Amino acid sequence: MSYPDSPGFKAAGPSSEAAREMTQRAATVRERVLQFLRSQHPASFTPDQIAARLEISFLTVRPRVSELHLQGEIEPDGTRGKNTSGMSAQCWRAAKVSEGSR
Repeated sequence: MSYPDSPGFKAAGPSSEAAREMTQRAATVRERVLQFLRSQHPASFTPDQIAARLEISFLTVRPRVSELHLQGEIEPDGTRGKNTSGMSAQCWRAAKVSEGSR
């Protein structure tokens, strides 16, 4: 499996080892983020807001949001919100929502 279906890395060594170790947890977090956004559709959230709602570190959620975007599962809604540092961040929502996921 390769990025965005599993965590990415830029160089072999500690970075690739960390990505390999995170693979299973990343899949679980990705699924939790996706289910959260589907359940809240059409509302949108910054990655840091998602992390707070799911009680997961924003450092874990941010890359999962990038992966879900590249997979076409989520989309930006054109609005921005504040992230943990107070800076402006893109808001995201589920791209595909079936009746069963609400």
